[in-house]
Amino acid sequence: MNTSQRDRYTLKQYTRLIIAFFAILFVLSVYQYTTLYFKGVVDTILSASFFIAVAHQLGYASVIALILVFPFNFWENYRPSYGLNLVFALLIFLLIIEAMLVSYYCTALVPLGSDLLGYSFSDIKMTISNSGGISILPVLGIIVIIGLFFGMYKLTSRYYHYLGRMYPFTIILFSLFISTLFLEGKPINQNKSQYLAINLYNSTTEDTSYEANVEYPLIKSQQIENVLGGYFNLKEEKPNIVFIIVEGLGRDFVGEGAEFGGFTPFLDSLSTKALYWENCLSTTGRTFGVLPSLMGSLPFGKSGFMELEKYPNKFTLFSILKNNGYHTSFYQGTNSSFDGVDRFLLSENLDFVLDKSGFGNQYKMQAEDAAGSSWGYPDKELFKKSMSLPRKASQPRVEAYMTISNHEPFIPPQQEFYEKEVKHILSKSEYDRKSEKVIKKNSNVFATLLYTDDAVKYALEEYKKQPNYDNTIFIITGDHRLIPIPQRNTMSRFHVPLIVYSPLLNTSRKMSSVSSHFDVTPSLLSMLENSYELKMPKKVAWMGGALDVATEFRSTKNIPLMRNKNELKEYVSGEKVFSDGTVFELDENMDLGTSFGGSGIEDRLNAFKSVNAYVTTNDKIIPDSLAIFAVKTEKFSNSELVWFNSLLNEYDSDKLYFKARDFAFDKEYDKALLLSRYIMSESPSHIDTKILTGRVNAWIGNRKKAIEILNGCIKMNPNYIDSYAALFDVYYWDERHKEALELIDIVNQNSSSANEIADKISRARNEARKNRIVASN
Repeated sequence: MNTSQRDRYTLKQYTRLIIAFFAILFVLSVYQYTTLYFKGVVDTILSASFFIAVAHQLGYASVIALILVFPFNFWENYRPSYGLNLVFALLIFLLIIEAMLVSYYCTALVPLGSDLLGYSFSDIKMTISNSGGISILPVLGIIVIIGLFFGMYKLTSRYYHYLGRMYPFTIILFSLFISTLFLEGKPINQNKSQYLAINLYNSTTEDTSYEANVEYPLIKSQQIENVLGGYFNLKEEKPNIVFIIVEGLGRDFVGEGAEFGGFTPFLDSLSTKALYWENCLSTTGRTFGVLPSLMGSLPFGKSGFMELEKYPNKFTLFSILKNNGYHTSFYQGTNSSFDGVDRFLLSENLDFVLDKSGFGNQYKMQAEDAAGSSWGYPDKELFKKSMSLPRKASQPRVEAYMTISNHEPFIPPQQEFYEKEVKHILSKSEYDRKSEKVIKKNSNVFATLLYTDDAVKYALEEYKKQPNYDNTIFIITGDHRLIPIPQRNTMSRFHVPLIVYSPLLNTSRKMSSVSSHFDVTPSLLSMLENSYELKMPKKVAWMGGALDVATEFRSTKNIPLMRNKNELKEYVSGEKVFSDGTVFELDENMDLGTSFGGSGIEDRLNAFKSVNAYVTTNDKIIPDSLAIFAVKTEKFSNSELVWFNSLLNEYDSDKLYFKARDFAFDKEYDKALLLSRYIMSESPSHIDTKILTGRVNAWIGNRKKAIEILNGCIKMNPNYIDSYAALFDVYYWDERHKEALELIDIVNQNSSSANEIADKISRARNEARKNRIVASN
C-alpha cells in the first residue's frame, strides 16, 4: 500500500480489497476441485458442489468484511492508510491459512477441524515432514497468493468509477450473503477456515459434565461369551498371540468385493483360510487410537487415550497376559514417541519395545522424500529385524507390530517393480471407470499396498521358522482406511478387515456382521480363560464385548467412533449411524442411506461423551484394587513443576534436553538430573536424555549406575553412536579395559558411525595393550 497517501481511505477502497479477497477464495476453490478431479476424487470440476463452494466462500468473505470494517474505519480515522494496510495484511494472512487448509484437504480428503488441538507442535512437524516434507512449493504458493491478491486489488482500480457508485449496494449484497453460512454444505464445499473455527469453538465449549451417581460406569461383572473357542483346537500350552496392525489397510482394498481389490493377493488368500470379519470397524480414523482400542478396549479421552496427561488405571491384553506368564513385546519401524506410543507401552510394563532407534546398520531405512525426511524402516525390514531377535520356546508370547509403509509419501522399496505390477493388474482386471482413474492417478499408493502385502506374507512365512509356530494365533487388521484414496462415505474411514489366522484353527469362516476393535481383546481373553487357568480380573471395564460371529450382515452394537483427535462425531447404534448431525441407515455394503427417525442416537453419543470425559480425567475406569500394574508416575513437588514451567512455556523434549545439558556442563548436576527425570517422565524414549543421565551419573561418581543406563541405551538403539561414546568414556575412567575392548566389536557390528569415535576406540585398544588384555578375535 502507498504509505505516502495523505487522504483517508474510504469504504470504496475497502470494498475493492474485499472483492479481491473473494476473488482469491474463488481461485482456491477452483484449485481444490481441479486437484480433486485429477486425483480421480470428483467426476467434474464445475459441478453443483463447486457452485455451493463458491457461495460458501462469498458468505465467508462477507463475514470477514463486516468484522474488519470496524478496525479499518478506526485506524483510518486515527492515521490515514493505517486501516487499509492493516486490513490488507490480515486478508493476506487469512488467504494463506485457507490455502494451507485447502492443500491439507486435497491430501487427507477430510478438513482439519478440532483435531488440531490433539496434536503437539512436534507431532505436526513430524507429520508434515514425513508426508511430502517442507519444500519450496508452499513458499512459492504464498508468493503467488500475495501477487494475485495485490494484482486483483489493482485491477479493480480500472472500474473505480463504477465501484464508487455501487459500493453501498456491494456492502448490502455482502450482508445478504451472510445467509450462505447457513446453506447446507459438506466438507468438500465448505470454507476450510470457517470449518476449523466452528469446530474449535464447538469442541472447547462442549458440555461433557457427568451427572450420574455411578462411580465406575464402565465396570462390568458379566462374563464375555466365548465365541472363538469352538473354532480352535487349542493345545495344553498357552498359544502365542501376534498382532499385525497394518497402516491404512481398509476393507476397500481387501477381500471379496473390495472396491479397489487385487492389490493384496496374500491377504485376500489368507482371509479364505481364517476367521474373517469383513465388516470390522476401527474405532478411530487415525493411528493414534488403534493400540488402546485393539489391545485394551479403552475409551478415548479428549484427544485419544495415549494423549492423556495422566493415565488412569486400566486393563489391556498386554498387562493381563504378562501377569499370566506371557512375554510382551511391541515392534514399530518409526519413532515410538509419536502419538505417545512409548508412554502407553511403558505404562503396560512391556518386556521389549523396538522402534526406529533400535535397528542397527544392517537394515535399510525407507527412502527419503523430496524434503529429505523418512518415517523410518519399511515393513519388510521391520519383520526382518523382529525375526532376528531370540524367542524362548518355553514361554508364551504376545507380540504386536505396527507397520508404516502404507502411508504418505508412499515410496516403497523396489517402487519401480511394484508400479509395473500395478499396471499389470490394471490391464487384466475389470474396474469401473472411476476406480480405474483413481488407481492410475495414485499408482504409488497401490504399489505400496502390494509391497506391504508382500511384507506381511514374508512375516508369516518367517514365523514358521520360529518356536511354536503351530501354537500361534495371528490377528491382522488395519488401523484405519487409507486416507488419500476417495471414500464412499464417512464410514469408509473406519471400515477395516479383521483376519484371525492360526494353524490351530479347525475351520475357516467369513463373518458379515459388524464388530469393532473394541471387541478383540475381550473375545481373546474369554477364549483363553475358558481353556486355561488364568489369573483374570473379577470385573472388567471393556468398551466392547464378544465379536459378532454371525455370517449374515447385522449390526447390533453401540460403537462410538473418533474421526480425528478431539473429534467424536460418529456413533453406530445397531443399524443406525449418527454422523455430523445426521442419522443414516447402515446397509449390508456398509453404505449409508436415508434413515427415518434417529431412535435417540445423538443422545447416546452425548451420554458417551460425558462418560468418556469423566472416566479418563478422574481415573474412574477401574479402581486401584483391580489394577494389575499400578500406573507409574514421577512425583514432582509444586516448586519443581513451577521451575520446569519457567524454563519453557510449552513442553518440548529437545529444547529441555539442551537446557539439562547446559546445567550438566555448568556442573549443576542436581538440576540436570531433575530436569532429565522430568523429560523422561513425558518422553520415555528420548535417548539423548538417557545418555545425558548416564554421563552425569558417571561424572558424580555413580559409574556402576552409569554403565547400566548406557548399556540400556545401546540395547534400545544399537545404531546410535553417542551411547557408545559415553560408555567408552566411563569404561576408561573406571579402568574397565576388558569391557571397553569387547565394546569395540559391538559398535562395529551395530553402528554405521563407528568412525566418528575412532579416537575412543583407539584409546580402548591402547589401554588394553598396556594392561596386556588380548582381544578375542
